[in-house]
Amino acid sequence: MTMQTIRWGILGPGGISSTFAKDLAYAEGAELIAVGGRNLEKAERFAKEYNIPRAYGSVAELAGDGDVEIVYVGTLHPAHKENVLDLLRAGKAVICEKPFCMNAAEAEEMIALAKGNRLFLMEAMWTRFLPPIRQVREWLADGKIGEVRMLKADFGFNIGWAPNSRLLDPALGGGALLDAGIYPISFASMIFGGQPAKIMSSARIGETGVDEQFSLLFEYEGGRTAALNGAVQLGMVSDAYIYGTKGHIHVPNFLFGKSASLHIANEEPVTFVDDRQPKGYAFEAEEAMACLREGRTESAIMPLDETLDIMATLDAIRKQWGLRYPADQ
Repeated sequence: MTMQTIRWGILGPGGISSTFAKDLAYAEGAELIAVGGRNLEKAERFAKEYNIPRAYGSVAELAGDGDVEIVYVGTLHPAHKENVLDLLRAGKAVICEKPFCMNAAEAEEMIALAKGNRLFLMEAMWTRFLPPIRQVREWLADGKIGEVRMLKADFGFNIGWAPNSRLLDPALGGGALLDAGIYPISFASMIFGGQPAKIMSSARIGETGVDEQFSLLFEYEGGRTAALNGAVQLGMVSDAYIYGTKGHIHVPNFLFGKSASLHIANEEPVTFVDDRQPKGYAFEAEEAMACLREGRTESAIMPLDETLDIMATLDAIRKQWGLRYPADQ
């Protein structure tokens, strides 16, 4: 049986969309036919580079292309809500880059429209779909390390002092929490199957008014904990360790997920290695296409209720710091 081809569009011809476009070529049954953005010239350059037949200079034009079935949104965080709403109103399926939007109120509006119109919508948390992370979930479901009691996960990088960078600009949703923190926080949500009952946190708020680094301690029912750290001004070892009553799992550089190892007391370690060449964005695209082919409006791996809960957790953390964005007004 021939697999049904799904026709894709990309909104936002920037850096992360470039990675997605390259990886989409590895997704079976995907055809990239259009790209759109606020600047037609930039969209046309992007289209030429990735051999995309159609380029548009606005969201409305991309949304109006009747051949496009699903759109990957790779624009800046503050634009996500309106971009996604415009695409949903045009009847498109959508996967939207992380962070899904700026706050839980925006997420609620986006999700309500998708569910009300029975349209597919998914947060593009690409890490969750990588083969080593899938293997981690299987090990946990099989009880390989017993009851999970503790998680440690970090993700940080150093952009240097760049006050004009998007990453340090509050008007553009800058700061370590939304760009770096979303990864360990989403990972913790996946591991523990929900949000923390108690959050303790600390952040360094820099000169531009956003968090340059943070530390979080999440407490879940039964005294289970997650210690999470992130930064945009510190180069960090971005590993994850999951500790259970029978052993632990180590995921080196966990958000890129090239391997994972299982360590059980008195047994030889077991290592799962993924030797893929591309980054791995194709896996989230394949999940989205599987959902469309099966008539599902959301992914069981990255469900919308969980995305909303994660946004509420991010809001609660920022509230502790007194960090507000224009979208919060």
